[in-house]
Amino acid sequence: MASEDVVGKTSATIANIAEEAKIASEGVKAPSRLALLGICKSLAAGGIAGGVSRTAVAPLERLKILLQVQNPHAIKYNGTIQGLKYIWRTEGLRGMFKGNGTNCARIVPNSAVKFFSYEEASKGILWLYKQQPGNEDAELTPLLRLGAGACAGIIAMSATYPMDLVRGRLTVQTDKSPSQYRGIAHALKTVLREEGPRALYKGWLPSVIGVVPYVGLNFAVYESLKDWLVKTRPFGLTEGTELSVTTKLACGAAAGTVGQTVAYPLDVIRRRMQMVGWKDAASVVTADGKSGLEYTGMVDAFRKTVRYEGFRALYKGLVPNSVKVVPSIAIAFVTYEVVKDVLHVEMRISD
Repeated sequence: MASEDVVGKTSATIANIAEEAKIASEGVKAPSRLALLGICKSLAAGGIAGGVSRTAVAPLERLKILLQVQNPHAIKYNGTIQGLKYIWRTEGLRGMFKGNGTNCARIVPNSAVKFFSYEEASKGILWLYKQQPGNEDAELTPLLRLGAGACAGIIAMSATYPMDLVRGRLTVQTDKSPSQYRGIAHALKTVLREEGPRALYKGWLPSVIGVVPYVGLNFAVYESLKDWLVKTRPFGLTEGTELSVTTKLACGAAAGTVGQTVAYPLDVIRRRMQMVGWKDAASVVTADGKSGLEYTGMVDAFRKTVRYEGFRALYKGLVPNSVKVVPSIAIAFVTYEVVKDVLHVEMRISD
């Protein structure tokens, strides 16, 4: 009898454990599916935001790059209006949007990864900050947002950098270029064959250094401005905790202005370094007007640019970039939030 009791109790215990395991597994599966769906929606919202914002300002994006790398001894583009007119006259509508397909192929995954990484980095940084004594009820500060934005920018930029290099070259080439990249795949294969795998990451260092203040400040300024407006409610701009689309656009514009002004010289150097090794780059830009474009590194690129073209060369293309980046950043942030709302993705990064 005793042995039967033991067997009975053991069987009951095993049955209970099995039932609890089944319930636990069911409880785990549902949230994991929801979490995966949330990640996909967040990535989709970021990708759509990037594609919409870049396409809206594609002509200004192309003109900015052309101004950054044009030969100082053979000026074609003297400013924003003249440059856009010249592109329209010589290349037509297709010229205004040249390289935009490549740009979108790069910016869609870049933007998706960037927005998603920012949310995850914000949660992680805030969690670590709350582990410190006295910070249990802390919220995200502008400095913490800056750190999260910097992490997101570095991750997204590194993941899609070869596409950025190819996009720059496709954008610069014209119908009169000695040889042509026929598209994204052809450009990638040509760079790999003629210059080697390392060429796909030319200009990566100034990009990393530049993306920290640029993306970091974009997120920090945008989110901090929104929080400040919700808490202080100046000029009747808010109703409860919701900001209007116009107010969010203004916050995005301010964020874009601050970020691009600080990081712009590094963007110029990055673009020029991307042209190194391209045998047709000398017809686009040269360091001294006498020899092909050659930089041994980021510092050398800074030094030669300032020596031969002056300090102002570090801000070539700033005007069209300013005209471009303000609506671009604003549209990206607002599109991201609108798409996330449509997809019913909760946007609480400080939970």
